[in-house]
Amino acid sequence: MIDFQQLFSSFSSLKVGVIGDVMLDTYMWGRVERISPEAPVPVVSLQRKEYRVGGAGNVALNCRSLAAQVTMLTVTGNDEEAVILKNLLDENEIDTSYMLFSASRITTNKTRIISRNHQMMRLDAETTEDLDKELQEQLIEKITLYISNEEPDVIIFEDYNKGVLTEKLISDIIRVCKERGVITSVDPKRKNFLTYKGVDIFKPNLKEVKEGLNILVDEITIPVLEKIHSEMERYLGHKISLITLSEKGVFYQQDKTGSIIPSHMRNIADVSGAGDTVIAVASLVYAVTKDVRLMAGMANIAGGLVCEEVGTVTINKEKFLKECQSLLG
Repeated sequence: MIDFQQLFSSFSSLKVGVIGDVMLDTYMWGRVERISPEAPVPVVSLQRKEYRVGGAGNVALNCRSLAAQVTMLTVTGNDEEAVILKNLLDENEIDTSYMLFSASRITTNKTRIISRNHQMMRLDAETTEDLDKELQEQLIEKITLYISNEEPDVIIFEDYNKGVLTEKLISDIIRVCKERGVITSVDPKRKNFLTYKGVDIFKPNLKEVKEGLNILVDEITIPVLEKIHSEMERYLGHKISLITLSEKGVFYQQDKTGSIIPSHMRNIADVSGAGDTVIAVASLVYAVTKDVRLMAGMANIAGGLVCEEVGTVTINKEKFLKECQSLLG
């Protein structure tokens, strides 16, 4: 019998570094009562505005929700949005002392305009080019210093294809982590899909697998998924595959042991941010237990729970604990 109370208590002793593309999510709510005389578009009378942490920052928030000690490792612009973002991270007790701020980039800001619970428009302000050589070296130095000073248990790579995670940075930091005995996990995107060589936990969703390996998958069966794991392992040499399968659950494999864990019945409201929650929970559980099946089972529950809420939300620790005791105990 697993003592989930003890397991959840142990999360507070973990030190976690999150590397990747952090974003500011801006929400603007208003009402529409007329069409513009200038063009056939609605006029939104703005009523309120809210800022939230997005992208890799949402992974950090999920880790923090489970009481882990979290450090954000990234580059943003040196602008007003970066100040707002840093303040939000500080308010959530996420360490920002190793972040870099550069005037040569802009902070990613996704602005959503909402009326009557419908998104009218999204405006994206972002830089998607890879870090230049100088910034890349500065960030590698910062992350290496963090690993040396703080001796983290886990480094999570959260890739949104915005340029922070370059091939050199990925390979250099995985090498440093291996030397220091730090667990590495990644939530990849297509661009760097096969770059994370030697990572411990590789967590794509099925769509990312198809794109990253350039394959077609008609049926989701254990033999098919085991073959996918073998194909990824041939390129990456990683330890563990954790593939999310939407409503079908998750698949995990380590060495020759793999299985599908079906999803639990949920009232799905919004799937946004579920992958962030899954990689955060999987990383923490594996760091404490080294139990891959438990890791997959708990990550599966966590991903389903956040899908019951509208918008991107972080995992509720108390609700998550009760679900684990009920479904896995």
